[in-house]
Amino acid sequence: MSLFSQADHQWMARAIQLAARGRFTTSPNPNVGCVIVSAAGELIGEGWHEQAGGPHAEVFALRQAGSQARGATAYVTLEPCSHHGRTPPCAEGLIHAGVTRVVAAMQDPNPLVAGNGLQMLRDAGIEVQVGLLQGQAADLNQGFIQRMRQGRPKVTLKLAASLDGKTAMENGHSQWITSEKARLDVQKQRAMSCAILTGSGTVMIDNPQLNLRVSADQLGIGNLAVRQPLRVIVDSRNQLTPEYRLFQTPGPILLANKSVSPHRYGEQVRQWQCAEKGNRVNLPALMAHLAESGVNNLWVEAGAALAGALLQYQLVDTLILYQAPKLMGDKAKGLALLPSLSHMEQAIGLTWQDIRLVGEDLRLTASLQYAKN
Repeated sequence: MSLFSQADHQWMARAIQLAARGRFTTSPNPNVGCVIVSAAGELIGEGWHEQAGGPHAEVFALRQAGSQARGATAYVTLEPCSHHGRTPPCAEGLIHAGVTRVVAAMQDPNPLVAGNGLQMLRDAGIEVQVGLLQGQAADLNQGFIQRMRQGRPKVTLKLAASLDGKTAMENGHSQWITSEKARLDVQKQRAMSCAILTGSGTVMIDNPQLNLRVSADQLGIGNLAVRQPLRVIVDSRNQLTPEYRLFQTPGPILLANKSVSPHRYGEQVRQWQCAEKGNRVNLPALMAHLAESGVNNLWVEAGAALAGALLQYQLVDTLILYQAPKLMGDKAKGLALLPSLSHMEQAIGLTWQDIRLVGEDLRLTASLQYAKN
């Protein structure tokens, strides 16, 4: 017999729906929603975590519920926090409000919480149940969960290609392979990411800004500010000078190199060094550094060399390919530089997660299965 009623499922589904509203603004915090229901089964309060540093979902829901929260049930998509950060512990708030039951979709993977919030509630005599719609709740926070459990961000590699798998002409020209609608979709994908990664070669060829060029209205975030993701540039040979457009565009930048660049950049630029044998930046170490910096979701827009290196290190979790109805010819540049393979079992496998039309282009989303070494 299920621990949870049909009403429990209904209210948790609403909490998950609310949590998703924070997907553009909560980084590096997780997306969380909360619904408070009276003993009579009536909705008395709801909220979601809107942005890092601001009140958590439980706070908004409790404010709406007021004194009616006494004797109520709280549905939360993630275990209420138990530690003092930039805001007080949510578990304490629920206890002081007098709720008698808390249903959490999942335990928080953050070691600072990790069951402590649930135990705090139980110690206060509150009935606690965990696991309702856990899969759906986890999907909202894949990057946060991976960062907490594996010490690296969830990495999504974005590629744009013609039908014959080409990303640029032989001379490097690539603007524009995909349609305007596809490029707007990329902007929204960037907005859900904590950081955007590219290589110096892409910067030198395309001279991009790598920033968000969408409004709060386009993202549906109301009066909240559009958050600019960290821009991470792999520049092993310190080729990039301050004249490139990305250095002229406001927003934080991390330059990953082998040695400190002799060029003078603005205060928005931070440098980080970690070399491996040969001429490349140590990419696994870079992923660990980004995780330590609070990056949950890393969006990669890179050329074939960096894309291939990330794939060889098995660092890419999801591939999103925007495929345009164009043929660019055999001399054009390919998707990723990978070593030659001799057996099919060595190939990187893909599992399709989503296939849809975006404008006139196909957007193909897949998870990756790497061959065992």
